[in-house]
Amino acid sequence: MLAIFLLVASPIWPLGENPIVGDPFLIVNVTTNQLSFFQDGQLVDTHSVATGKKGDETPLGLYTIIVKAENPYYRKKNIPGGDPKNPLGSRWIGFDANDTEGRTYGVHGTNRPDSIGKSVTAGCLRLPNELVEKLFERVPLGTKILITDSGEDFYALAQKHGAI
Repeated sequence: MLAIFLLVASPIWPLGENPIVGDPFLIVNVTTNQLSFFQDGQLVDTHSVATGKKGDETPLGLYTIIVKAENPYYRKKNIPGGDPKNPLGSRWIGFDANDTEGRTYGVHGTNRPDSIGKSVTAGCLRLPNELVEKLFERVPLGTKILITDSGEDFYALAQKHGAI
């Protein structure tokens, strides 16, 4: 998925190898298609997400949020931000998977809310627009995102990575 972004000024969270207790931290389980948000050592929210389909799997690993954009432009099909046909929805929260500089993989909104909870994307993570807008406000640049297929629960994973 190629896109051009209007970058948004955002505080940059201290960049470390792992989060520390209290840092905002996202965990996505691609097996269950769920995203959890931790902050201040507590689980704040868990939501269903759409994840990558077979052949375009969402990359597993620990990444850093490095790009945020409001109403992202969808370059692949030349669809401006804010257009109802734009599959990226109203927000883009890009992370540095596979050396893509936060412009290929991200958590974003959608114009297809019926896809949430399914493995249907080209590797990105989709949330309904209203949820990605709330997350966008709460997640600063530098936030860590763990993408896993582990059978461990979100609390165990957050503890293992230092967020609680």
